[in-house]
Amino acid sequence: MAKKIEKQVRTNDILLGFLERPALKWLAKHMPAWVNPDILTITGLVGTAITVLGYALVGEGEVRNNNFLWLASLGFVINWFGDSLDGTLARYRHIERPRFGYFIDHSVDAITSSAIFLALGLSGMVPFGMGAMAAIGYLLAMINVYLNTYVTGVFEMTSMKLGPTEIRVIAILANALVFFFGNPEFSLPIVGTVNTFTVILGVIIAILYIYFIYKTIADGRRLALLDGKRLERRLEREAKKEAKSQMKGKKG
Repeated sequence: MAKKIEKQVRTNDILLGFLERPALKWLAKHMPAWVNPDILTITGLVGTAITVLGYALVGEGEVRNNNFLWLASLGFVINWFGDSLDGTLARYRHIERPRFGYFIDHSVDAITSSAIFLALGLSGMVPFGMGAMAAIGYLLAMINVYLNTYVTGVFEMTSMKLGPTEIRVIAILANALVFFFGNPEFSLPIVGTVNTFTVILGVIIAILYIYFIYKTIADGRRLALLDGKRLERRLEREAKKEAKSQMKGKKG
């Protein structure tokens, strides 16, 4: 028998949430009837493919004035449209499929984030290893969210104000900066010579890894405290039950 899916509490306190939430509600309300969440999920994957193609083609030439940067940015917009709207549309039309939706949505997120960060390495704007580190960092942050959802029933998109939407916006702005100004190199202590995009990605990587370590420690301590209190209450109940049992034995 399939395990019953309990209703999750969703929180999404991202930096751009005050703009994104009304936009998604408006789009869901005005979507044509033939557009369904599955189509939007596929649309998000198409956007991912466009971004990966754009970055791969950027790597074939000079990055400054490279029009394929705009192709990569267009892919981010299409990916946001499909990935962010599919769940909103399902909830708006009351056609949610909790098991299927949760599984597919986050499986696609893992594919998308890995592909895009690795594609950055193909673009030549950052070392491929940096792209791989970013992919790992993002997957670690996602794992933390999913583990918390399982143990608490609260689906918290992020607690650091920085979610997939903000990362897309940062990438689009970085693409525009590189298009107009190139990807100049400069020297940093210890690190050595790096370019601008590598620094931007390095900051994102640091945030992702620090976030994962902090959340793992903080949430672990909080859960240990909760489980400790439950254990104490259970032991107290068992002790009282044992005491009553002994009293009955003496009276008998």
